[in-house]
Amino acid sequence: MKENPIILVVDDQPQNIELLEAHLLPQGYGIVKASNGEEALDKLVEYEIDLVLLDVMMPGMNGFDVTRLIRQDERFRLLPIILVTALWETEDRVKGIEAGCDDFITKPLDKMELLARVRSLLKVKAYNDLAKNFRNELESEVSIITDDLRISVKKIKSDSLETIHRLAMVSDYKDKSDSAHINRMSLYSAVIARQLGLKEDTIETLLYAACMHDLGKVGMPDHILQKPFKLNPEEWEIMKQHTVIGANILKGSNSEYINMGEIIAMHHHEKWDGSGYPHGLKGIEIPIVCRITAIADVFDVLTSKRPYKEAYATAKALSIIKEGRGNHFDPEVVDAFFAVEDKILKIKKQYESEDKPEFNISLSFIEEEE
Repeated sequence: MKENPIILVVDDQPQNIELLEAHLLPQGYGIVKASNGEEALDKLVEYEIDLVLLDVMMPGMNGFDVTRLIRQDERFRLLPIILVTALWETEDRVKGIEAGCDDFITKPLDKMELLARVRSLLKVKAYNDLAKNFRNELESEVSIITDDLRISVKKIKSDSLETIHRLAMVSDYKDKSDSAHINRMSLYSAVIARQLGLKEDTIETLLYAACMHDLGKVGMPDHILQKPFKLNPEEWEIMKQHTVIGANILKGSNSEYINMGEIIAMHHHEKWDGSGYPHGLKGIEIPIVCRITAIADVFDVLTSKRPYKEAYATAKALSIIKEGRGNHFDPEVVDAFFAVEDKILKIKKQYESEDKPEFNISLSFIEEEE
């Protein structure tokens, strides 16, 4: 309880206010006076009132009306209100309770009863204030901790994604791909996934997991990866093992990004008609994220220079993608690819330079285009 609680005394008769002051001031209470309902409402806003002693029978707004108006303000929902009245009828007391008062004191006033009721309600007010302050402090602490945790999680996520991205770049450097290949391929995948209506959290996971699709190439001999001619059958069988190697590297992680990366590494060379590798999956047996990354990877490989080929013209690459509909690629994924062809080509243009930063992809790029 406050050392000197402030009591608002409301009465249109000055002598009644003087009497209440005579009883309350010696007890250390501060007194704020109002002669009518309108003035009382103004004083509530002006002062930090702890309790209201409110006369019922006043001209204009009576005590019931003032009580109702006080209770309509959320700030004063728990403010103790004692109605001072000469009314004895049960009906009048019920009316006061319905208006929102906490207690009654009948005239003529009894000093001991007045002080007892005032002390009791001020004690309740002190408990309510304590609980409110504790709740506010707790909410503030939780907010601070939550903000700190959010920042920490964001930092951890950022660092983890950069580590994943840089790990994935090892395979591209070994394969002599340009440094922006995984940027483009990952963004192509996210754009297509959004067109297909995948959930936003799945799209974000795919964006970063797709960059690990060829991680298994770190286990491929250089003479195969960098061979400037078509691979012979024996070499091709070795090359196909990069899918299994990549999946094994990523296997068993608790990270959702790496888990999806494992799936993509294993199955991004499967084909819709079942002629792909390593397991010959067919149709919807192939995970949707792999059907998406398959078309994204092929388009980027077709339009990029590699040790064994020059970059194809964009028109030719698009034609090859279209011809692969229903055999190499899922028809719905092909349709989604061409539905966002303008975005695909914009990504290709923005990330075609080998001088692009190594880690600069996010969903914000896609959202800026929509």
